[in-house]
Amino acid sequence: MEKKVHKHKFKAEVKQLLDILAHSLYTHREIFLRELISNASDALQKVHFATLQGTEVYDKDASLEISIFLDKDKNIIRITDTGIGMSEKEIVANIGTIAKSGTAEFLKQMAENPKDSTNIIGKFGVGFYSVFMVADEVVITSRSFRKREKPVRWRSQGLGTFELEELDDKKVPRGTTVEIQLKEDEKEYVEKWKIEEVIKKHSNFIPFPIKIDKEQINKVRALWREPKFQLKEKDYEEFYKFLTYDSEAPLDTLHISVDAPVQFHSLIFFPKKNFDKFMYNKNDHGLDLYVNRVLIMHENKDLLPEYLRFLRGVVDSEDVPLNISRETLQENLVISKIKTTLVNQILSHLASMAEKSADNYKSFWQEFSTQFKMGYSDYSNQDKFVELLRFNSSRMESEEDLTSLKAYKDGIKEEQKEIYYLFAQNREAMKANPHLEIFKKKDIEVLYLYEPIDEFVMESIRTYKELTLKSVEQADPAQLESLKDVQDRKKAKALDSEDEKTFDKLLRRMKDILGEKVEKVVESKRLTDSPSCLVSPDGTMSSGMQKIMQIINKDSSIPKKVMEVNKDHPLIRNLLDIYKKNVKDEHLIKVTEQLYDSSLLLEGYLTDAHTMVSRIEQLLENATELYVKK
Repeated sequence: MEKKVHKHKFKAEVKQLLDILAHSLYTHREIFLRELISNASDALQKVHFATLQGTEVYDKDASLEISIFLDKDKNIIRITDTGIGMSEKEIVANIGTIAKSGTAEFLKQMAENPKDSTNIIGKFGVGFYSVFMVADEVVITSRSFRKREKPVRWRSQGLGTFELEELDDKKVPRGTTVEIQLKEDEKEYVEKWKIEEVIKKHSNFIPFPIKIDKEQINKVRALWREPKFQLKEKDYEEFYKFLTYDSEAPLDTLHISVDAPVQFHSLIFFPKKNFDKFMYNKNDHGLDLYVNRVLIMHENKDLLPEYLRFLRGVVDSEDVPLNISRETLQENLVISKIKTTLVNQILSHLASMAEKSADNYKSFWQEFSTQFKMGYSDYSNQDKFVELLRFNSSRMESEEDLTSLKAYKDGIKEEQKEIYYLFAQNREAMKANPHLEIFKKKDIEVLYLYEPIDEFVMESIRTYKELTLKSVEQADPAQLESLKDVQDRKKAKALDSEDEKTFDKLLRRMKDILGEKVEKVVESKRLTDSPSCLVSPDGTMSSGMQKIMQIINKDSSIPKKVMEVNKDHPLIRNLLDIYKKNVKDEHLIKVTEQLYDSSLLLEGYLTDAHTMVSRIEQLLENATELYVKK
């Protein structure tokens, strides 16, 4: 026989609170189901723990599960769990949380930060009341796991009062049933497809069966919570495909379980293909964030830095507030610690991959290096980041071959104090660059940079193991000359003292011809095969960085550089003879201008191709006339 029903009034501020919860709290009303299933899961875990401790439990043989029943005729949902249940005192304490003194503070914070409501509710533990977004009335029937406790029923319309009654019915099973009388315009929640959709979105990995009309919905295992030794590669592959819809298996998998400084479990997948390579899906990235197997944020973008955005996976921590908002996620200390730990673990895993599986790491680098190089600005992890960098170089057979800074250092000459690099669009352009000639002559390895981001990487690193990173354009030829030649080249006949003086005059004449286009014209110590090249003045940035900064600043001007001339090149010797005959010779003027434009073309600065082509045609015409006259 049922006992007398006791009616209770909420305080005046509670009515205000319920109005906020029912109408202003969540963007998506479906969250109420996530909250109720999460509460049910917690109740099941508690009774399971009590059983393991040997505690005497009412109805100890009841299956641990969550059951959802849909009554379309009456527009009612019932969510039942066989968990720890509640006594009358406990239901007042747990469901009546909002009636405590914290309510005033809750309302104060809601008034001050209305956009941060989802985080605030997490702090005060009143997520259950989101049910009133969809309910006209809610009835909770619960029986405690303690045998002496009577079952209890709680009823409220969320308006200003609630009812409590103690039940004598021995047929009430252990656990809790939440019966929701839906509002007239919320009938979609008695549709099985809708409930199933919400469960798979938010609660698919709850560790207990969730059934709709006796059919289990959550069948995918939360692998990140399982011991690694129990899992096989196939398990990870199946979960990855479920998570990402990728038809291929992942390149690699990182399974993390951490207890300190913050507790969390994580599965990180390294895809084989970069689906974001062309930025078609630039917002489609991030890790799914779970709290005790309950999804609270899909594709969270704050758990990993931008340069690791290509990774896929999940993070699950009980230390994160269940209702944390996107606005406060970055400021949350727990999230910050998880992010720090994740990055360290991922970089360490990549280092292990590079050491133990070079082919896998090469595949990773070829697919994701452009994004990964953005890590140059992650100064807290720069030591690890630097060791993971890979480059093509002058000693490689093809553009596909890679080396590291460590490998470069291990192969340098004893007297060498710098690591040299060069930026160009492709390997063929590298080989044709006149700045490389002295490095070929001395057999000094040069790292090849093909992407603009590489310049920023080198500028950021600056040194590696006491070796300075330096562009070949900024190399000191005098310092390189001290190194032994490895190539025997036929040298041009040395100029006599008179011709040496005339050569200096030729350089001054070339400067006069070019005027303000160049800083000066000097004899080159770096060229062996080319007649001339352009070099950035001492202390200025490399050509590659100059081009990047010009693009950023929308500057199309041509920077003034130093023109270096190879005294031993046949073309320059011919110019010397022309100069000795006539310092104002028109051919001397045109060839000097052409040498400058050719150097501009190689540097990527040439803007007036029409003038250059016209000049080349005149020079060719003159050359063919001389040839015909022979």
